[in-house]
Amino acid sequence: MTAQFEKYRSYLLLLARLQLDKRWHARIDPSDLVQQTLLDAHARWHQLGTENAELAAWLRKALANNLADALRNLRRAKRDVAREQSLDVALDASSARLANFLAGDQSSPSQQASRNEDLLLLADALTQLPELQREAIVLHHLQGRSLSETAARLDRSDTATAGLLHRGLKKLRELMQK
Repeated sequence: MTAQFEKYRSYLLLLARLQLDKRWHARIDPSDLVQQTLLDAHARWHQLGTENAELAAWLRKALANNLADALRNLRRAKRDVAREQSLDVALDASSARLANFLAGDQSSPSQQASRNEDLLLLADALTQLPELQREAIVLHHLQGRSLSETAARLDRSDTATAGLLHRGLKKLRELMQK
């Protein structure tokens, strides 16, 4: 049963990195959130469905809860209700952007299963990219930031960022075809 959950590690790590602002990375490790999520899944494996989409949804929800708990622990004294957002909604949106990055409308169960497998492959491939290339792709293609916004976040010129995106996407295609 552990192998069934383990194949989601890269996917969950990507979602955690998408949702966790870089300023919190020194205090909250996305890998720790994923590890806790997988431990939660392992403890409840007998309650979880065997369908990939159902399991992925449960894992996203558990990750959102673990992320919310971690942020709540950091912000106990700094709570600003006006700035709160639903982490479930944010994670679902990130997951949807990730799915849309791979393919358009696919509605049959076999096509959905295939797309879920592709999502896992994409997440694994992204973890193999150099950090700057991965960050550029995540910011630009998965979070929908403009080239200028991506360049500013990476503290690079637009030209350098375009090069990172080009090289990153080229390498990502190679990794996805293996």
